[in-house]
Amino acid sequence: MPWTLSVSELNDYVRRALASDPSLRFLSLRGEISDFKKYASGHWYFTLKDEQSRIQCVCYRQNAMRISFQPENGMKVVLTGAVGLYTVSGSYQFYAENITQDGVGELYLKYEALKNKLLKEGLFDVARKRQLPLLPRAIGVVTSRSGAVIHDIATVTRRRYPAMQIILRPAQVQGEGAAEDIAQGIAEISMLPQVDVIIVGRGGGSLEDLWAFNEEIVVRAIAACPVPVVSAVGHEVDVTLSDLAADLRAATPSAAAELCVPERETLLHTIAKMRSDVERAGKNRLLSLSSKLGLYEKRLAARHPAAQIQNARARADILTQKMQALADRQFTYRRSRLSLLSDKLAALGPRQALSRGYAILLDGKTPVTSVDAAKEEMTLLLQDGRMQIRASEIRKEDPFGQETAQL
Repeated sequence: MPWTLSVSELNDYVRRALASDPSLRFLSLRGEISDFKKYASGHWYFTLKDEQSRIQCVCYRQNAMRISFQPENGMKVVLTGAVGLYTVSGSYQFYAENITQDGVGELYLKYEALKNKLLKEGLFDVARKRQLPLLPRAIGVVTSRSGAVIHDIATVTRRRYPAMQIILRPAQVQGEGAAEDIAQGIAEISMLPQVDVIIVGRGGGSLEDLWAFNEEIVVRAIAACPVPVVSAVGHEVDVTLSDLAADLRAATPSAAAELCVPERETLLHTIAKMRSDVERAGKNRLLSLSSKLGLYEKRLAARHPAAQIQNARARADILTQKMQALADRQFTYRRSRLSLLSDKLAALGPRQALSRGYAILLDGKTPVTSVDAAKEEMTLLLQDGRMQIRASEIRKEDPFGQETAQL
């Protein structure tokens, strides 16, 4: 009677059989690393291969932490560990406990040699990188017709800008003749006048799977392309020479579409804001110019002959008023001064002397102030009139001598 087992029982049996084989519990395995992946958990998953076969490998975090280097695709290594079976999927794999380098794979050496050659030629210079257009008329895509790349790009593009045109140039992305087809596709699609940016890419894979994008013919086609090129090859950890030559590298095809295609709503919002800013700036400029114009009009009006005449008349009126006020003050002052002097003059004049009982002796019209000038007939001027007198005696002496002596 045949032995009947469930799938789980069979997988567990094989696992225990492998684990019980002493020759498979601790051995060294030599090969070349491919499709290396490091997960957030710290575990490493990769494929180890030689010229004819390959095996899936895993190095858990506790073992990876003891390894002094991080493996890379194309690196030749020696693994130390055990063969086992992952019962959930029934997959046969090697559990690496230690990894040591065993030289570098041929593809990796070829990659480094071509990279250094093109680097010296300046194909990877940052100065050669071009800005992507803000709103391309059409996006050219060089990739496989049947792969997920074109689907992802179309999905993101329809979401961000539904009216954006996508032009696909189907290309072989893996295997013999892929590099030539990709390079020719880039040259053909760049000749379309409506294509303003090109996305070149494919999904993830091993170093061998992505090798067409490390071929010199593809790298030079990207560098010589007359429009900007975005490279979206493999996953974020995969770096090809096409990525280095492209104007921009995207981690995934979806990310490439987001880089090339603007979001319509964001554009509309930006346009509305720019229009508002322009209108506000225009209004502010008009207000500023209007204010300056008003100032210039005032200055011009102030320099108009009629205005200058009016200002001169106003100044003349002010000066006339000042002169009149000054003349009035001078007139009042002079009149007061004249009155004062008149009073003084009157006080010192002959009328006051005549009113006090004095008389003025005149020889004709000349006052006689000395007996030496006395005449026989003279005129005597009194307070209320004059009289003609005749001198009966003329004697020269001190007229107040006797009175002075008496005093």
